[in-house]
Amino acid sequence: MLSEKLPSHPGRKADVEAAREHSGNVWVSSNAGRAVGYSGVTVWTPAGKLVGRIRLPEVCGNICFGGPKRNRLFMAASQSLYACYTSTQGAGPG
Repeated sequence: MLSEKLPSHPGRKADVEAAREHSGNVWVSSNAGRAVGYSGVTVWTPAGKLVGRIRLPEVCGNICFGGPKRNRLFMAASQSLYACYTSTQGAGPG
């Protein structure tokens, strides 16, 4: 599993946590704000196309794939820890 912290830039309030799956998609913790309603996780292809979203009722600050098959996504939010099984597998070490 590859988990990486993306660098900050002036327009972003906080660092973004990301995890890459075996097929190359990047899963990113997301907080677009309550008004927009996109707090949670977004999934992006290597070409930059949004292909999935997991909405959470609170800000998601960190994510990683885990479990024996690396197919469970753990999402650390502001006050809770969420987990769900996915149809993909997190990237392996190395």
